[in-house]
Amino acid sequence: MIYEVLLVAYLVVALLLVGFVLIQQGKGADMGASFGSGGSNTVFGSGGSGNFMTRTTSILAGLFFFISLSLGAMTANRESADDEWNNLDVPAAVEAPVEVPGDVDVPVVEDVPAQSDIPVSDETQNDVPAVDSSDTPD
Repeated sequence: MIYEVLLVAYLVVALLLVGFVLIQQGKGADMGASFGSGGSNTVFGSGGSGNFMTRTTSILAGLFFFISLSLGAMTANRESADDEWNNLDVPAAVEAPVEVPGDVDVPVVEDVPAQSDIPVSDETQNDVPAVDSSDTPD
């Protein structure tokens, strides 16, 4: 029961966290920052107390990590349901093979000499025309 409640809370917190991060305006996103006037700020923006949005984002991030760790600890101690892959010592049921006559699928050619994939180098089957030495000009 608590696992399902934490799972729903995890989903809600994650969606709220994404929403709050996307709504916030960046530190240097004002109009002057694009023209070079934002140089007076420090590297990570000006210091100071955070507003409502940054505090809410911090709290949501903390909740997100806490719920993540809680769900991880609960899942680590859970036993999974047994399935057929857990016990591999017991053989599965074997179906009997169906006997198919050999002459149904593929015809068998008998009394044919074995054919090779290597081409035969026979001079009668040469594609290059033969040239007589008497026909060549000197």
